[in-house]
Amino acid sequence: MAMSVWLNTKIVDPLIQILRNGAEPKQLAFSAALGFTLGIFPICGVTVLLCGMAIALLGPLSHSPTVLLANFIATPIELSLVVPFLRLGEAISGGPHFPLTSDALKKVLTGQASREVLFSIAHALLGWLVAAPIILATLYMLFLPIFKFLVPKFSSVSLSPRIQLHSHSEVKLKLKIEGWSFFRA
Repeated sequence: MAMSVWLNTKIVDPLIQILRNGAEPKQLAFSAALGFTLGIFPICGVTVLLCGMAIALLGPLSHSPTVLLANFIATPIELSLVVPFLRLGEAISGGPHFPLTSDALKKVLTGQASREVLFSIAHALLGWLVAAPIILATLYMLFLPIFKFLVPKFSSVSLSPRIQLHSHSEVKLKLKIEGWSFFRA
């Protein structure tokens, strides 16, 4: 019950508000993909700063609430992807394999493995840098049809004005019926 209330308050309600604001599906899909991609950055605690910088740089191309909501949702995933990014970076650079054992943790905590830790952080960053464009493009392609479906369902603002188009003959007929004869029959 408490989890459901939290989920509704922190994720579902903000998403519905975003959808009701009438943003374009392409902008929402890009912003969600960007927020997720930046949200899985392998250094914990800097993703919000990265999102803020991206929002400032991209300006109206991004939808800031969507970027930040996707970043928030990506937080648990971020922690689970640190090791895969580390291993990808090690494979790309051909660097030494950083051991993830209790002995390695003791060395890190006592300050004996500072050089190895810096190299492992660099490898994780390299792994993320290589994977990020692929993740961004894949998520955009995944989110675009979802937002194209959801935006019209929830939007209270029309994305494009609906102008009823009449054919030339319908306009002539309507004008004749109303007593105006600007057109020849």
